[in-house]
Amino acid sequence: MCGRYTLHSKPGVLSKHFGTVASPEFKPRYNIAPSSLCPVVRLKNDAKEIIICHWGLIPHWAKDDAKIKPINAKAETLSDRPYFRQAYKNRRCLVPANGFYEWQGKRGSKTPFYIHPVRSEFFAFAGLWESWQGPDNTIESFTIITTSANKTMSAIHPRMPVIISSQDYDSWLEKGADGLLKPCGEDKIAAYPVSARANNPANDSAELIQMA
Repeated sequence: MCGRYTLHSKPGVLSKHFGTVASPEFKPRYNIAPSSLCPVVRLKNDAKEIIICHWGLIPHWAKDDAKIKPINAKAETLSDRPYFRQAYKNRRCLVPANGFYEWQGKRGSKTPFYIHPVRSEFFAFAGLWESWQGPDNTIESFTIITTSANKTMSAIHPRMPVIISSQDYDSWLEKGADGLLKPCGEDKIAAYPVSARANNPANDSAELIQMA
């Protein structure tokens, strides 16, 4: 799964990389947790845009915005589960991240690891987005798609986010090509242990991603 990640690249860097007109402002984050408001990249009128969404998918058909908020969606069941079926078909997105955390070990003594890209500044996770209309407001939300771990990641955890390469951004956003829903090459990521302070989402500073 993917339950914490970081994003500290500047908005202008994201805008230039993804080819958007602009990017909304957001603060550097080093311990993004579920329910946070985060930038995602999606298509609007055949052009990419960056918007701020709630992390935890609320399907458009949900009666209550508090009950269904999956933060991850398994690549293997996107077409089967009603939570994700329509979003997979019509509302795909990319989730920028400089890295993400995963924990290794037994409960009570787990060590946090920070996983980051080897040859680029940030990842683009495959994601899905939804727009939920309540009686008084509209909530736009997203979930991160996960797949089985590659060799590098499997030493820490059996699953990992689906990472989309830059040359495949358009294929994912426009077509949702299922051939992209697989582990990235093991040479594209690296991991190292970090401080247990990462366990607490209230801690949010650059020191969290320093090697322990």
